[in-house]
Amino acid sequence: MKEIACQIKGLEKAFGLNKVLRSIDLTLEQGSVTVLMGANGAGKSTLVKILCGVHEADKGFITLFGKHFSPKTPVEAFEKGVVTVHQAINDGVIPDLDVASNLMLDTLSNPKASFFISEKSIRAEARKVAVAMNINLNERAKVSSLGVADRQMIAIARAMARKPQVLILDEPTSSLSAKEAERLFELINHLRSTGVSILYISHRMSDIRAVADRIVTMRDGKISGIFEGPPLDYEGAVTAMLGQKMAEFSIDSPVKGELVLKLEDIRLSDSSPNINFSVHKNEVVVITGLLGSGKSKLASLLFGIEQPRAGKMYIKGNSYSPKSPQSAIRSGVHMSPKDRSTNAVITGFDIEKNLTLPYLHLYSQFSFLKKNILNKVTRNSVEMLGIVCQNISDDIETLSGGNQQKVVVGRWLSEPCELLVLDEPFQGVDIKARRDISKHIRNTAQNRATVVFVAELDEAIEIADRIFILNEQEIVGEHENKNINLALMLAQVSGQSVKYQEGKKT
Repeated sequence: MKEIACQIKGLEKAFGLNKVLRSIDLTLEQGSVTVLMGANGAGKSTLVKILCGVHEADKGFITLFGKHFSPKTPVEAFEKGVVTVHQAINDGVIPDLDVASNLMLDTLSNPKASFFISEKSIRAEARKVAVAMNINLNERAKVSSLGVADRQMIAIARAMARKPQVLILDEPTSSLSAKEAERLFELINHLRSTGVSILYISHRMSDIRAVADRIVTMRDGKISGIFEGPPLDYEGAVTAMLGQKMAEFSIDSPVKGELVLKLEDIRLSDSSPNINFSVHKNEVVVITGLLGSGKSKLASLLFGIEQPRAGKMYIKGNSYSPKSPQSAIRSGVHMSPKDRSTNAVITGFDIEKNLTLPYLHLYSQFSFLKKNILNKVTRNSVEMLGIVCQNISDDIETLSGGNQQKVVVGRWLSEPCELLVLDEPFQGVDIKARRDISKHIRNTAQNRATVVFVAELDEAIEIADRIFILNEQEIVGEHENKNINLALMLAQVSGQSVKYQEGKKT
């Protein structure tokens, strides 16, 4: 029997009258990976914050290798061997510092460190960490200049460099490519073999299959199920998480309306192949592919953030070449960007302002806001999307990650448009929130064209009328969402098959 690394007994936590954790009993074994699943508001984040010293429990106790453990700060937690990589990427990096400084941040900030620190030695140590993680980045580059995936790898590398005894990873692959995720899984397997206990928060089937020794589910602040394998009962875990069996999800495609968006010989780079596709009114088209396939670049092009290297775009037959997001919005194009923490959520603003900000001019007269109409629009969005909050005047940061994502998506669904572009609308949300968002997107899809960019095939299949596969900036497959040939789709996504015509026959 494996030694218990961390034991949690009778843990409780409340914020005011809201009981967030209720008598949590959980053990984390040495050299084992426990996957934690739970819907938004189940209590996962609060449990993690207690373990890493952000919050203190109201009742119960925690032991770490048999010794009492009650950290008052994150620094105290990781000094005792509990290290956390949070879902919010910027919690794990400092954007204004360079790569080397971020990798060695704990050494630089250690009060016991020498007053005189050699830049040469710091960069040499940073290179060792980078090599161990197989990170190939310019060590002098500012982290603010890097993409989300690179920032994620730096945050994970920092955690690994701390030599944790208990490692907590919150949705660590949400911004990683398949190759980067595989590298992370290899590191997790190595850490497990050296006796590290890992608490891994995820709902991705691919992650769970790759790393999990067992699954623990939470619902309404309680442990609702523990599933050990092999084989692991993923369906049973989802049922325990939601409190009910998930119904099969089927798509009833509507009749296509008029042509809204047409791309003609668009190239994302000088050497990339031409991209041609069209999207009609009432239709939800999903574009999927691995990180780096060109999805986000194509989404940015549709919203005027970037410009194509060649080709033409049309909206309802009229030439469309937006030079900015403002220009795109004037043409009837709305976009919800990925990475809500840096591109979408406006910290310091309440839920109402975050939901309605782009349209405040519609709810004002002579510079005065029509508060009654604003409240009505906000409450409708909250109800339709199932946003869990105490009040629409609450600060956006009081919401869980999944509910923040609902606000971000709801912002661009609250007013009509010709074309709605959604870049990774399910990033970092649980299965129930994903279904809520999917349902609302489809329920409001009439009288507009909708293009959704996702990395996961199961997300694509849940929402699309048609699916396009993007590989190395080229469309390599087109699939009607009926009798899907999943093996072919997987081959096209991974680049093992680039026979576009085969995709058309499915």
